[in-house]
Amino acid sequence: MKRSVLTRYRAMAYATAVMLLVLCTCMVFKYGFGMGKDLTLVVSQIHGVLYIVYLIFAFDLGSKAKWKFGKLLWVLIAGTIPTAAFFVERQVVHEIEPLLAAETPEPVKA
Repeated sequence: MKRSVLTRYRAMAYATAVMLLVLCTCMVFKYGFGMGKDLTLVVSQIHGVLYIVYLIFAFDLGSKAKWKFGKLLWVLIAGTIPTAAFFVERQVVHEIEPLLAAETPEPVKA
């Protein structure tokens, strides 16, 4: 597995998590205070697109890391629970980093 697989997963995990927090804030303003209806629509659509890309990258990482179905499902669902993607991303990095370090070839010495 290449490091780029983990890097793009991490980028999408952060982007999805931040947009979900923004969406939750917009929802509070929309339903709690009756304002920001149009902004909520735009933010929800952006989050939806980012979440689809997050699903693709998380599935790619999970298939290359050979995760069990339960773990893969938890990582995929983390993009729908506010703040969960931050914690799940951290766990995934701690799990995958040693695998990447073990696969990195040592430089050839002359």
